[in-house]
Amino acid sequence: MNFIEELKWRNLFKDCSDIEGLQERLNKPITLYCGFDPTADSLHIGHLQQLLLLKRFALQGHHPIALLGGATGMIGDPRPTTERALLSLEMLSHNVSALEHQMKSILDTNNVEFVNNYDWFKDVSVLSFLRDYGKHFNVNYMINKDVVASRLDTGISFTEFTYTILQATDWLHLYEHHNCEMQVGGSDQWGNLTSGIELIRKVKGHESKVYGLTQPLITKSDGSKFGKSEGKNIWLDASKTHPYVFYQYFINVSDEDVINFLKRLSFESVDTIQNIEKEHLNAPHLRFAQKKLAQELTRVVFGEEALLNAQQLSEVYFTQAFETLSQHDLAAVFEDAVKINAHISISLIEALVQSQVASSNRVARELITSGSISINGHKIDDINTILEVKDAYHQAYSVIKKGKKNYLLVDFT
Repeated sequence: MNFIEELKWRNLFKDCSDIEGLQERLNKPITLYCGFDPTADSLHIGHLQQLLLLKRFALQGHHPIALLGGATGMIGDPRPTTERALLSLEMLSHNVSALEHQMKSILDTNNVEFVNNYDWFKDVSVLSFLRDYGKHFNVNYMINKDVVASRLDTGISFTEFTYTILQATDWLHLYEHHNCEMQVGGSDQWGNLTSGIELIRKVKGHESKVYGLTQPLITKSDGSKFGKSEGKNIWLDASKTHPYVFYQYFINVSDEDVINFLKRLSFESVDTIQNIEKEHLNAPHLRFAQKKLAQELTRVVFGEEALLNAQQLSEVYFTQAFETLSQHDLAAVFEDAVKINAHISISLIEALVQSQVASSNRVARELITSGSISINGHKIDDINTILEVKDAYHQAYSVIKKGKKNYLLVDFT
């Protein structure tokens, strides 16, 4: 199985501008790039597929470039629905610096180069942009691109309309200054990739050989969005998403999705993934494949120490030894639990009703007297129980448990 065949097996191959030419070209090292716009100061797991794809190419001896869009981020890649909010130059500069640091840590290879397109766009005047690049783009061609076409009814600004020209110009610059012959991106970037191919051919001549390759976007079998938990992004930054939360996200991946995610995101060999799949299918309830995926990605993104901590927190969750956790770790373990806020104290009945763990005071009293409720690991049968900040873990959180699996966090912070 050659590299292209492996990419296809891993569901990392969708559209290619010249499959036969690319197949032959990859017999020798090639310089390629993928762009990342700095809309935040951290990537999230929706970016993992493209980020790790650069590492796959690096491990094959090729020369990837991670392009950080300090300039294109000022414009914003058009979304299918609404206009993006514009970020200040200061915010973009901060985001670019943060992303480069993060990406270097995750990629962990000296074979990836980092560039910022603000470096070559900052001195381009409006007149030279229109004269040198805009003249090569047909408006009808631009309008027919999927994301632009989807916005024509609701409206799209001229600013976002020109994004595809900027991205094409990026590739032309990299082709001229870095001999970059290839661009990779998610399938939603196909229109921008073809714009770059056309611009290079028009400016440098049709004999110029460049290649565009897209990968299918990761989707979940149940239709929910990959990369979201309870509606929130799963970030690749420990200060935004605790490694335990990241780890648990992949532990909880469905059986229908886990092998697809392993193929796309794991660096394990084809044979190893096939063996993992066999073992998983023999005993899916053991979540063997999910554990392998969670372990590898947590290690890649956050490091070995963070992985060990995530595994320890998982064990604590089942042993109920919450008193051993730091305040930060306790908050992470119960990130998705129902939460209510309290100041100094709150009655147990009020907490149960306010959180909708109990539908009424009467139901709350029945739960307490039947022995279904515990606080911080201790069974409670007194309906007059008051939760106080002085008794909370770290004077911050009290954990109420109903039955075997339902948790409520009382937040005194």
